[in-house]
Amino acid sequence: MNVTLRVWRQRNAADKGRMVTYHVEGISPDMSFLEVLDMLNEQLTMEGEDPIAFDSDCREGICGACGLVINGLAHGPKQMVTTCQLHMRSFNDGDVIDVEPFRAEPFTVIRDLVVDRSSFDRIIQAGGYISVNTGSAPDAHAIPVPRDDAQDAFDAAACISCGACVAACPNGSASLFLGAKIAHLGKLPQGQPERHSRALSMTAQHDHEGFGGCTQIGECEAVCPKGIPLSVISQTNADVLGALSHGRGK
Repeated sequence: MNVTLRVWRQRNAADKGRMVTYHVEGISPDMSFLEVLDMLNEQLTMEGEDPIAFDSDCREGICGACGLVINGLAHGPKQMVTTCQLHMRSFNDGDVIDVEPFRAEPFTVIRDLVVDRSSFDRIIQAGGYISVNTGSAPDAHAIPVPRDDAQDAFDAAACISCGACVAACPNGSASLFLGAKIAHLGKLPQGQPERHSRALSMTAQHDHEGFGGCTQIGECEAVCPKGIPLSVISQTNADVLGALSHGRGK
């Protein structure tokens, strides 16, 4: 396969940035998209040019570091996969492919395709924890958890904090990420002591970081590589309203 990549190049946050066109030849359909970027970077290095900066770590769809906007879609055209798990067989020989960073006001471009997602860390630090002293490992089933609650908690905990939901949202909202981090603790008995304060503090941090509000458009759910459902946002709203109705927001 041969493809043309139009890649966003930006030296730093102050640089205006621009799209630069590159031609990559000899691509195997079984290569991942990141391997194609690796191939292009080898080519650029051999030519004495700066390689393209992009994030990656596990390359197994686990860490969420590899997020890119490919042809206008967060993580690319294939659903339920991260960029590192997107293979070139999803494209055609001769395709022109646009590659850009995740774009949102809180996601400042560090260089090229790398963005600063530390705002997610600060949201989690604001309340994504439990204070229950668990001591040693409890016996199995020592704390009964309804099956549906356990499944909902596991589903929400699958969030890998990649930021695709933010990149896809017209409002630049991180509500799906926020909801997942609140819901997976709020569904479990151990998460109840901070349930309402967690919803308030993490939501306040989300807004403080500059993320937009949720209007239930659903683009976030469509691009989430882990299939996090919109229902986690509803749960967050319910917890926030519950906290305010009990005077915990004062």
